[in-house]
Amino acid sequence: MADTQPVIFVGGLGRSGSTLLERLLGEVPGVVPLGEVVHLWDRGVRADEPCGCGQRFSQCPFWTKVGIRAFGQWRQSQAGWLPGLRARVDRTRRVPVLALGLASREAELAEYVRSYSRIYAAAAEVADAQVVLDSSKHASLAYCLSAIMDVRVVQVVRDPRAVAASWRRRVRRPEDGRPMTRWTPARTAVHWLAQNLAFEVLRRKGVEVVRVRHEDLVRDPRGTLGRLVTRLGLPDGGLPFLDGHRALLGVAHTVSGNPMRFSVGTVEIRDRPGPLRRSQRWLVTAMTLPLLLWYGYRLAYRPGARR
Repeated sequence: MADTQPVIFVGGLGRSGSTLLERLLGEVPGVVPLGEVVHLWDRGVRADEPCGCGQRFSQCPFWTKVGIRAFGQWRQSQAGWLPGLRARVDRTRRVPVLALGLASREAELAEYVRSYSRIYAAAAEVADAQVVLDSSKHASLAYCLSAIMDVRVVQVVRDPRAVAASWRRRVRRPEDGRPMTRWTPARTAVHWLAQNLAFEVLRRKGVEVVRVRHEDLVRDPRGTLGRLVTRLGLPDGGLPFLDGHRALLGVAHTVSGNPMRFSVGTVEIRDRPGPLRRSQRWLVTAMTLPLLLWYGYRLAYRPGARR
């Protein structure tokens, strides 16, 4: 198994369209999408939630082979130890320390990143892929990985007003029927600003960070994805799975993520902005104003308007 493996990390705040982008990139030849690997131990090994293929994690042939190649097998002892390690080294509050390159818990950081590296390499070998795709999103994990590995980051950005509206929606997890977490607009704005600022700093540290706006992908799927694929050095092959605003998706062995990870067949690529009260719109606008304008969004939020 290779010591290093080309990795593309999809980052950004949740509800920004990262799952859609991952599913589209996962159809590019030579790319294997893995979903949110950061949750693999808790939701896959421990909770045995379904893989994107529909089978339980423990019954999925793909992940069974990955576990054998990476660790001999998936072990419950690791499912307790590695999340604990994550709590010590992979936290948003540690981003400033990682950004400044200060020596802190280096041995634990190396061990933590090594577990990801083994999963990536094993997945590439099982899938016979050249590139693995991890849509864990968290900026703190991107910092951890880039401190030791050569990783390319795709930062997915969406209008913070649309993100806030999405976090207010009542959605049930298809894995177990429980309601997904809901955030207030103010909390969403704080997290949107923190996550995107962290990726801006990561770019200035010399890590390759490619920014993609969700709205651009929805408006022009082929053009936006084609430019991204070229920038990442991937073979586009003409993107035959795209037909206007429709995409033909195959089965993906993804762990955790948006319910879209279970989608197979033809799906429509469109934005689904939800309602947000005027006071909430302006609160989010005021709190995110510098980056909102930097990313090319208008002060007046009009869901579905062409930008």
